Amino acid sequence: MGTYILRRLLIAVPSLLGISVVLFTVLALAPGDPFEELATNPNVPPEVRLALRAKFGLDDPIWQRYFHWLTAMLHGDWGFSFISRVDVDQLILQRLPVTLVIIGASQVLALLVALPVGIYSAARPYSWFDRIASSLAFVGFSLPTFFTGLLFILLFSITLDWLPFVYRADITATGWAWWWEHIRQSIMPVMVLGLFQGASWTRYVRSSVLDVIRLDYVTTARSKGLKERVVILKHVVRNALIPVVTLVALQMPAVFGGAIVTEQIFRIPGIGSLLIDAILRNDTPVVMAVTFVFACLVIVFNLIADLLYGWLDPRISFR
Repeated sequence: MGTYILRRLLIAVPSLLGISVVLFTVLALAPGDPFEELATNPNVPPEVRLALRAKFGLDDPIWQRYFHWLTAMLHGDWGFSFISRVDVDQLILQRLPVTLVIIGASQVLALLVALPVGIYSAARPYSWFDRIASSLAFVGFSLPTFFTGLLFILLFSITLDWLPFVYRADITATGWAWWWEHIRQSIMPVMVLGLFQGASWTRYVRSSVLDVIRLDYVTTARSKGLKERVVILKHVVRNALIPVVTLVALQMPAVFGGAIVTEQIFRIPGIGSLLIDAILRNDTPVVMAVTFVFACLVIVFNLIADLLYGWLDPRISFR
């Protein structure tokens, strides 16, 4: 397995280089100037603005700027934010924990909803449970997250006054009170993302289990006198989860991108809000770093999916 992982990582290097070239070129050719505010500020002399552009190499050719950026990245230098006046890696590390907690909790919630509901619906197709679950799943992934987010705010924050709708990172409480405040303000964004993903994954789980449950080896397992619960959990679910793993792994980076909308609704200081702010203010080093991180996530989660294939199906070998 170690050789397989090493080979996949080596194959990923050209992919990441190609992605970085495309991202850097698009951002370099995009309109806008990070020092535009300095140009309109009468208190800043023009020579200061020109000196800053020369210092950061903004007037150099694109290919030269790209190789300078790539060399700095290989040495662990992610760049310098033009707006925040701090290193980009520090900005990302400040925002990353909040995003990871929200995304991680929402994906756990989505799996806790999708797996049992999808499996039970497939085990009893066209029953009342299956019809109700399918209808709710269609409604769940048909509604966009910004709409359900606003509904949750109107219901739980404004009408019932149970949960705060603005995420605050500067909580002054300590101990259990600090944990409880963070949990309270995370409930709504986690539910918005988790239920949306869970509704979509429920349909995929149901469809995958239905495809496997009709195979001959499942009929053979039943003919041996095994209980239906054992047949489903041991012989059906494990093989049925292979396409679901593919779906979850490929959608995980997209979830980070989709969380941008949720972070804007609930004012969560995460990676998504950092990216939106950087785009609006032409902070190209931050935009480049965050989008490159998303590209790396695609490579990483594809590798995780391939490793899970071998664990779910012993017939799959790592070569």
